[in-house]
Amino acid sequence: MESFSAAGKTVRLFQSDKPGAPEICLNTFFDEGERVMAAARAAGCPPFTLIAISGLDWNREMCPWDCPPPFKKSPPCTGGAGAYLRLLTDSILPAAEERLSVPPRWRGIAGYSLAGLFAVFALGGTDLFLRAGSISGSLWFPGIREYLFSHPPKRRPDRLYFSLGDRESKTRNPLLSQVEQNTAELARFYREQGIETVFQLNPGGHADHPAERTAAGLCWLLQR
Repeated sequence: MESFSAAGKTVRLFQSDKPGAPEICLNTFFDEGERVMAAARAAGCPPFTLIAISGLDWNREMCPWDCPPPFKKSPPCTGGAGAYLRLLTDSILPAAEERLSVPPRWRGIAGYSLAGLFAVFALGGTDLFLRAGSISGSLWFPGIREYLFSHPPKRRPDRLYFSLGDRESKTRNPLLSQVEQNTAELARFYREQGIETVFQLNPGGHADHPAERTAAGLCWLLQR
């Protein structure tokens, strides 16, 4: 693993021993790239390069637009995802890929929680990513379902992975209670367009086994 800074972010590069292996970009909250990579190896994932990014302004850079606080004591979401996507594609990924021996066969993007929201949102703003994973993605976000219905990906993805804990929508919070319905509808929307798409329900709530859930999503994206 190689660690470096790019555009003010911390980047962990887990380069595959297999030249030209697929590349997955993973935006992280707790700098959990190493835990995800260990879980992916334990699960027998095919060879891949992981670019894990941390040091994010989570409630700004992962959010497409402004949103009131989803919880009473949480900060509001301020829409900075578009600006961060440009930073990611123009600065962070090039800095990581110049360290690779050969370019990746394809690129994917994945994330947990708000980063799962960002992963799907990013497809409409860049053609870099061929596959995407939204793991316990915050697809309760106001307006995101309608936005994704009307903003097709810049490049048609060939695989999309969605997952949630089966208790995540079991809440009195009016925003968060919509997450399972929104995720199911989005998965159906992409599947009806002929994109290979899966929606996986896992036992538990939002905070249960994030590294293992993320690894499961990556393994599915890396198949074929």
